[in-house]
Amino acid sequence: MRFDYRYYGSSAVDSSPAATGLSFAPDTTRSPTFFEGTVAQALPFRECMSALHDVVASDLRFKPKDRSQYFAWLETQQLLDVAGVAAERTQRAAELSEVRAELATLDAERRTRMGPYYKAQRRYFDYLYQRDYDAWFVLDPVITVHPDALFFECFSQDESSYGRVTCRYEVFEQLGERAEGTTNVDYSAGLYDAFQKIRDYKTTTLKVDPSGFDVKTAEEPAYREVKIDLPDSWMRGFLQVSSAMTMPATVVNLLPAHIRNLLFVLKRRRERFGPRSLRFELKPGAPVVVVVEPWGTRLELAGSYYEGDTEQEIRVWGRRRLALLERLLPVARSFRLSFLGYGMPWFVVADCGDLSFTLGLSGWTAADWSKQGNFDLLMPRGEVDGGTLSRVFDGLGADWLATPRALAARLALDEATVEAALGAWCQVGRVMYDLERGVYRKRELTREPLDMERLRFSSERERLAAEILREGQAMVAEVRVDPDGRTHVKGTVGRGDSALVLDSDRRLVDGACHCSFFFRNRLRRGPCEHLLALRLAHERRVDRPGGVDIRPGGAR
Repeated sequence: MRFDYRYYGSSAVDSSPAATGLSFAPDTTRSPTFFEGTVAQALPFRECMSALHDVVASDLRFKPKDRSQYFAWLETQQLLDVAGVAAERTQRAAELSEVRAELATLDAERRTRMGPYYKAQRRYFDYLYQRDYDAWFVLDPVITVHPDALFFECFSQDESSYGRVTCRYEVFEQLGERAEGTTNVDYSAGLYDAFQKIRDYKTTTLKVDPSGFDVKTAEEPAYREVKIDLPDSWMRGFLQVSSAMTMPATVVNLLPAHIRNLLFVLKRRRERFGPRSLRFELKPGAPVVVVVEPWGTRLELAGSYYEGDTEQEIRVWGRRRLALLERLLPVARSFRLSFLGYGMPWFVVADCGDLSFTLGLSGWTAADWSKQGNFDLLMPRGEVDGGTLSRVFDGLGADWLATPRALAARLALDEATVEAALGAWCQVGRVMYDLERGVYRKRELTREPLDMERLRFSSERERLAAEILREGQAMVAEVRVDPDGRTHVKGTVGRGDSALVLDSDRRLVDGACHCSFFFRNRLRRGPCEHLLALRLAHERRVDRPGGVDIRPGGAR
């Protein structure tokens, strides 16, 4: 997918011994969105923005070594006269003993002679590192100005990590003019370097500059156009995050010292074999215990607590991405971890007072949000007509944020319908879920509506499920609601039987199927096409003759 941005000038920094001014250049092709304020909590703001940079620059995918030069050299060696080389080696053996004696003398001078070389080499690599910085920024960060807070969002280059900085307006001691909305901002390596100069003894001002919207001349040379081509997987993965945030989670509360201890264990040793996971042993009323595998190192985190009433064990992978939180340790008060399940994504919310940092991690580093998540498939899939969708979106836009219950009461709609509509808007990038406050917020990720025909099916399984239903190969045989409000659905899909369980919020929480995909993965990589087809058949009342409906008001 191609994205075009148009900035009036570039983001700028005005630094002096007494003050630092940060001015972001917004995308002028979007609706005017601007903000101005003086930062009161300078150091937490600096560390949160620096951690956001670490997320957007993160790429932990395996990169094989380039061995092309070695193989080219190897081909030249094959052309040498092997016999001649052997004879020359014998002749040089005697010379080698003399050279060794000379080398013993030179060895004392080696470090002195090689010192400047190593320093120059280090400077060269630093230069390459800086040159590659700009290439790391796949998409300029998204800024959202809301009535109560300012949000900075980004997605990592390897598509496995999501970062969000929330700045409540208490962070600023003086607030200027602002206009609510969402825009992309020009964010470069030079601007990141400027963040490192923020100090608490200097006055720091932050501005999303509105001046670009006042310039009307299209030929103005100060305009700078940026065109970025993104793979569909990048955008689809970004959209998966909000869907995953709304799912029920197991919550653990840790202190900064606990995160520091975990990072200390991981930095001390490098694993050479699996499993490379963290195993959380959770017991009600007891401190959280973390087992670092494969070494079996047990950490009992005194002062931590688990928000649950059942004993359980959860394992998560991709643990070295926790290093993205390291800069937050001095300024964070606590960390709230939300686990979606065994081997599934997890979220970390760092409480930094009036600032917070949300880090969303996919199940594995190599299993990015687009390919391994599919959490929008687990969301309520009720049919909502276009008029209701528009009403819900406009109702949310009136106040910019709301809970489904409050929005349903205001619009006189059923809460389940409102949740389904908000889930649909999340999937097209126009609404996001705030995990910290538990509310939905209006946030239009792109200027133009996304091509949903292109992104309609987030996985091949969803496309296959639609085909199965269209061909009449999915029928519901039994529907039963238990006392906890869970809906148990059994039916025939294709040549076999399948079953699924929906919780009271209509989320798919369990299932059973005859296919190999479910046998290997269960729900860790999302539901298989047969469970999706059965769910669609249940929602659309595609029933098998003679089926049983055990629900309040069941007709059969």
